[in-house]
Amino acid sequence: MQEFGSLDQDAATRKTTAAKASIAASAALTLAKLAAGLWSGSLALISEAGHSAADVVATLLTYFAVRQSGKPADERHHYGHGKFESLAALIETGFLFGLALIVAGEAAQRLGETDVTIDAGWPVFAVLVLSIVIDLVRSRQLGAIAEETQSDALAADALHFASDLVSSALVLVGLVATRAGFAQGDALAALGVAVFIGVAGFRLGRRTIATLLDAAPQELVPRVEDIIRRTPGVISIQSLRLRTAGPQVMGEVAIGVSRTLPLERAARIKEEVGASIKKEIPGAQITLTTNPIALDDETALERILLVAARRRLQVHHIIAQQVGERLSITLDLEVDAAMPHGRAHAVATSLEQAIREEFGEAIEIETHIEPLEPHLLIGQDAEPETARMIEQALARHSRHHGKVTNIHDVRARATPDGLVVNYHCCVDPLASVESTHAAVDEIERRMRAEFPTILRIAGHAEITDHP
Repeated sequence: MQEFGSLDQDAATRKTTAAKASIAASAALTLAKLAAGLWSGSLALISEAGHSAADVVATLLTYFAVRQSGKPADERHHYGHGKFESLAALIETGFLFGLALIVAGEAAQRLGETDVTIDAGWPVFAVLVLSIVIDLVRSRQLGAIAEETQSDALAADALHFASDLVSSALVLVGLVATRAGFAQGDALAALGVAVFIGVAGFRLGRRTIATLLDAAPQELVPRVEDIIRRTPGVISIQSLRLRTAGPQVMGEVAIGVSRTLPLERAARIKEEVGASIKKEIPGAQITLTTNPIALDDETALERILLVAARRRLQVHHIIAQQVGERLSITLDLEVDAAMPHGRAHAVATSLEQAIREEFGEAIEIETHIEPLEPHLLIGQDAEPETARMIEQALARHSRHHGKVTNIHDVRARATPDGLVVNYHCCVDPLASVESTHAAVDEIERRMRAEFPTILRIAGHAEITDHP
C-alpha cells in the first residue's frame, strides 16, 4: 500500500498568496463598482457590484479552503483535507445562483419601467475599463496557478474573475446603448449579467458536485491504465477506481500477476506500478493490490509445485503422464523423518486433494513419502586414502561411459550419516541435458555400488571448450 503524503509546501504557499491577492482585488473592485453604480443609477452596474461582493465572500472562502486543504492527513481525516476546496467551491456556486436570480428579477422589473434616468459619465466608464483589465489579469494568473496545483477553489476563483470580466463588458455595452438613446440598454445588460452568472454557476457546480460524489476523472483513467499495462509482469487490470480530493488524485488498483511468480517479484511489480503512476501524475495516492492469475501456458509441473508451495511442502521427482483421457501424477513428498506415519499420510492425502482441486477429479495421484533431513550435518575431509580411491573410481567410471571427461575438483567429506562426494566434470556442450543427466546418473550408480557408505554424490557437469 502506498502511504498518503502531505501537499507540497510550495504549492500550498502559492495558493495561499494567490487567494490573498484575490481578496484585495475583489474588495477594491466591489467598492469602485458600487460607488459608480449608485452615482450613475445603473442597475447593471449595481448588479455587477453585487457580483463582485459575492466574489469577495467567495474569495474569503477560497482563502480558508486552501489553508485547510494544505493540512496533512490526521486521525479524523485519513485521506487528508483536500475536499475543503470542493466544499468552498460548492458554497460559491450557491452564491452565484442566488445573485443571478436577484439580478434577473431586478432587470425584469426595470424592463417595464420607462422613466429610468441613468447618468453614465466618464468616471463610470473608467471604473468599468479598469475592472475589465484587473479581471483579465487576475483570471489568467489564478487559472494558471489552479491548473498547476490542481486547486478546485482557485479554479472557482478564476472563474469568478472571468465572469466579472464578461459581465463588466456587458454593463459597458449597456451603458453605451443607454447614452445612445436606447433606454432599455441598461436593463438588458443587467439581464445578460444574470444569465452569464447563472451559466458560470452551473459549470462550477457540475464540476464541484462531480468531485464531491467521487466521480472518476475521465481524463486520467486511460492514462493510468496505459501506465499499468506498460509495466512488465502485469497480466491484467482487474479493477481501477480513481477520484479527486482537491489537488490530489486518489484511488485503488487491483492488478493480476502470474501466480507462479515468487512473492518478492510480485511485490517488485507492485512497486514499479506505483512509481510509474507517481512519475506521470505527481502527488497521486494509489492503493495497489496484486492478485494471482493462472496462465494458460502453465505446465503440470509448475501447477503441482505451486500447490505444494502454498502448503509449504517439498516435493520432487514429479512424473506426469497422459493415460488416455486421464492424467496420472507420481511424486515424492518429503516430510520430517520423526513424524508419525499416520500424520504423514494425512499430509499426503491433503496434498493429493489440493492437486485434484487444481486439475479436476478425473486424475490419478500416487504420492511416495520420503524422510526430510533438515538438520545440518557436521562433516570433515575424508581420509586421504579414501579420497584417493574415490577420485580414481570416478575417473575409471567416466572413461568407461565415455560421455563424461576430465574429472576434477573432487571433494569427499565424512559425516555421521555417510560420505558426501562432490566433483566437477566436462561434457560436450552440444549434448542434450537428458543424455548428460543419464551419464552422470550412471556414474553415481556405479560409485554407490562400489562405495556403499556414500550418502550423497553430486556431479557438476561443465562444458568442454571447442576450438
